[in-house]
Amino acid sequence: MIHSDLIRGHLESVILKLILEQDRYGYEIANCIKERTDDRFSIKEATLYSIVNRLEKRSLIESYIGEKTHGKKRRYYKITTLGRAYFETKKEEWQELREILDTLLEETS
Repeated sequence: MIHSDLIRGHLESVILKLILEQDRYGYEIANCIKERTDDRFSIKEATLYSIVNRLEKRSLIESYIGEKTHGKKRRYYKITTLGRAYFETKKEEWQELREILDTLLEETS
């Protein structure tokens, strides 16, 4: 199980990536994270909605009420043009960070 501190700074990017793939609702986002990490990481509901609210306030995503499913309407999130650009920037930052960490943590002879 991965320590949440290691991924916390990247949760915005993870959530944006999932919403970039397709419009999603909160539980679906949490479930995707859990499934894609083979249950090695799960996001707490409070954390998820805190991040989603922050992304929406910054106009990186928008929400809308979807069709009624199982007697209940769900709030879906979709990425904005600004959100796409922000995600690409964060993805480039991640790739650079990964290269730096690989360099620093590799075995030296």
